[in-house]
Amino acid sequence: MAAVDIAQKDAASIALPGLGRALISAGKLTQKAAEDIARKAQASRNSFIAEVTGAGAVSASDLAHTVSSVFGAPLLDLNAIDPLRLPRDLLDAKICQTYRVVVLSKRNNRLIVATADPTDQEAAEKIKFTTQLGVDWVIAEYDKLVHLIDANTKSTGEAMDSYAGAGDFEFEDASVETEAEASDAATDVEDAPIVKFLHKMLLDAFNMRASDLHFEPYEHHYRVRFRVDGELREIASPPIAIKDKLASRIKVISRLDISEKRVPQDGRMKLKVGPDRVIDFRVSTLPTLFGEKIVIRILDPSSAKMGIEALGYEPEEKERLLRAIERPYGMILVTGPTGSGKTVSLYTCLNLLNKPGVNIATAEDPSEINLPGVNQVNVNERAGLTFAVALKAFLRQDPDIIMVGEIRDLETADISIKAAQTGHLVLSTLHTNDAPTTLTRMRNMGIAPFNIASSVILITAQRLARRLCPQCKEPADVPHEALLDAGYAEEDIDGSWVPYKPVGCSACNNGYKGRVGIYQVMPVSEEIQRIILRDGSALEIAAQAKAEGVRSLRESGLHKARMGMTSLEEVLAVTNL
Repeated sequence: MAAVDIAQKDAASIALPGLGRALISAGKLTQKAAEDIARKAQASRNSFIAEVTGAGAVSASDLAHTVSSVFGAPLLDLNAIDPLRLPRDLLDAKICQTYRVVVLSKRNNRLIVATADPTDQEAAEKIKFTTQLGVDWVIAEYDKLVHLIDANTKSTGEAMDSYAGAGDFEFEDASVETEAEASDAATDVEDAPIVKFLHKMLLDAFNMRASDLHFEPYEHHYRVRFRVDGELREIASPPIAIKDKLASRIKVISRLDISEKRVPQDGRMKLKVGPDRVIDFRVSTLPTLFGEKIVIRILDPSSAKMGIEALGYEPEEKERLLRAIERPYGMILVTGPTGSGKTVSLYTCLNLLNKPGVNIATAEDPSEINLPGVNQVNVNERAGLTFAVALKAFLRQDPDIIMVGEIRDLETADISIKAAQTGHLVLSTLHTNDAPTTLTRMRNMGIAPFNIASSVILITAQRLARRLCPQCKEPADVPHEALLDAGYAEEDIDGSWVPYKPVGCSACNNGYKGRVGIYQVMPVSEEIQRIILRDGSALEIAAQAKAEGVRSLRESGLHKARMGMTSLEEVLAVTNL
C-alpha cells in the first residue's frame, strides 16, 4: 500500500521550469497553480509561458515586468522598434519561430536577443551553437513577441487570402513557349516553397508601397531588399540554395530566356491582385559573380492618373507646365536621376493630353505604364528598333504628340528636335543635375545652339523627397546659422514657422510616409534663348532663370520644408546648391 502511495505521489509531481519557479518566488503563482500549468503544458506539448499567458494566469505585460525585475534584464516594448530594420541574417528563422526569440542587434561577439523567457537554457545553447556568439537577453512581452515573429513568417496563403481572397491572386500572360521553359516551369510549380516565397515577396512589396524589389545573390548568403520611399531595406534572407530556382521562376513568368545567364535581360510580368486590379512589374536581370541579380520594379498604372495636383507642383510651377503642354509644338524635357519620378510626370502630362482627337505615340525602353489611347512602342536595340528608328516611323504616322523615353545620342536628339520644329509636341527625358545644365548637355552632345533655342520650350528638373508623417512629426530645434547655411534668406527666418523632424510611429516608416516632388520648372524665355545662341554657360542660364522667378531645386526643397511637408535633412540630402 505504501509503495502505491509513493508511485501516485511521484506521478502527481512534476518538475517546474525556471520561469515557473521565478513566478512563484515573485508571488505571481502558487506552487499548485504552477504545477497544474506545467502539467497542462506537458500534456499539450506546449511551452510553459504560452500556457501561462494563454490561461490568463498572468498577463503578458505583468509577466514581462516581473521577469525583468527578477532577472535584472532590460525590458523592451516591441511596438517601439521598426521590424523592417531588424537583422535577418544572424539567426535562422526556424530557430526564432521554435524558441520565440527575435535578434535585435549584434555587439562585438554577442547577440542582443529579445525573449519572454530568459530561463530557457535550451534556446540559449541552440543560439550559441548555431551562431558561435554569446547571448544577452532583453525581455519583451510574450504576445507582442509572438505577433512579431508570426508576422515575419506569415504563410503566403494567409497573406493572399487576407488581401484579395482565395483565387484572386494570379499571374497573367505567363504562358510557357518552349520545351525548356515548360520543363523548368513544371519543376518550379512542384517546388511550392519557391512559388510561395515569390508570391509573398511581391505582395509584401505592393502592400508596403515599395517601388522596387532586389533579389541579390552573394557568395555565402542571399538577400531580398525593398525600396520603400526611396530607401532600400533588407526584408528577407532566404537560403542561398534557392537562387537559381527563384531566378528561373521569375524568368519564366517574365517570358525571358531561362538558359541565358551570361547577359542582362529585360522583361515584364503582370499580377492580378483582385477581380479588377492588375499590377505590372518590370523585370531586369544582371549576371553577377555569384548568380543573377534580379530587380523588379512595380509599375502601378493608377500612378499616371493621380492628377497633376498629387505630384507636388507649386501653383506657379503647375501653371508653367500646363501652359507648355498646351503649346501645339516644341520640346518639353524632364530631367533627374533614375527613380526621381520622371516617367510618372511625363505620363501625367500625356494623360491630360490624351483625347480622342489627338494622335500620341511613345517610344520607351521599355514602356512602364500602360495608357489606353496611346500608341506605345518598346525599343528593342538587338532587333534594330532603336529610339531613332521608332521616331522616324512615328513621323510617317501623322502624330500630334511624341514621347521619347530618353534622349541618349545625337541621332535621337536630332530627330526629336526636327519633330519639335515641324509642328509636333515632343516630350522626353535627360539625365542631368538641374534644368540649366540640360541645355549645355545638349550642346555637348553636338546639337547646334540654334536648334536648341528654337525647339526647347520648357525644362523640368525634379527629385523625390520623403514626406514627413503627419501623425508623428515634431518641431525641430535647428540653429539660426544652420538655416542660413541650408539656403534660407535672413528674411525667411522670421519666427513665423518652424522646421519639422521625423519621429516614427506605427503608421509610417521611421517618421516618413510617401514622397513628395521637388521641382525646378524653367521655361525657355527669349533672354535664355539669347544666352543659348551665344553659347553661354549653365551659370549664365541659371542666373537668368533666377531673375525670372524660377526656383532652384534647393530653393524648391526649402519651400517644401518650410511648409512642413519634409525635413530639412531630407532636402539637403536630395538637392544640391
